[in-house]
Formats: sequence, C-alpha cells, structure tokens
Amino acid sequence: QVQLVESGGGLAQPGGSLRLSCAASGNSFNVAVMSWYRQAPGKERDLVATITTQQKQTKYLDSVQGRFTISTDSARKTVYLQMDNLKPEDTAVYYCNAIGWTDVRPFNSWGQGTQVTVSS
Repeated sequence: QVQLVESGGGLAQPGGSLRLSCAASGNSFNVAVMSWYRQAPGKERDLVATITTQQKQTKYLDSVQGRFTISTDSARKTVYLQMDNLKPEDTAVYYCNAIGWTDVRPFNSWGQGTQVTVSS
C-alpha cells in the first residue's frame, strides 16, 4: 500500500503564492504519474496538473496554465505544486494522486487533501 501525505495549504491573498508538497511512502513501489486535483464546495473534483515521473511531461488545467507549476523529486517520490498569482476561484481542497506499481500490483493512491483559501 502506498500512502500520500500532503502539506503546504493555507490562506493566501489574491496575487499571492503557496507551494503544496506531497510525499509518497510505502514498500517497494514505483510511481509513473503524479497529479494534483482540487474540489471546491458543491463542485466536482477537477484535475489541476499532472506530471510523468520519468519524462517529466506536464499538463495543466486551462485556468491555471502559466500560474501553477508542477514538479517532482523522483528520488524522494515527492510532487510539488507551486501556485502563483492566486485567485479567489482557486479556493478548494487540493488532493494529491499517484499512479504506479508495487512488486505485486498496480496502485492508484490519494492523499487526504489540503485546504487552500484565497481571500483578502
């Protein structure tokens, strides 16, 4: 079983920045893709950004393109989301997701979520 632990959420003013981190842990596993999703109250969970751990290919939600940057530290099996020029509509619970495989099976794991609030 692969566990994901997120950190770095909080309160930011419009135009401000926050950096989210998500560390994967477990026994004998490899991660192929790591992603950040977000879910605002009353709305569906949306894919914000995703990155492949080997080729470092990235993809972003249109509304965050140019403001958010996803990156990974493959050795530490950690994914980051640098969020700049934050807007009130970025307010949501942000979830980390990792897809990969262990010695015996593939996995698709989620973090517990971290709240991001953008408000003046």
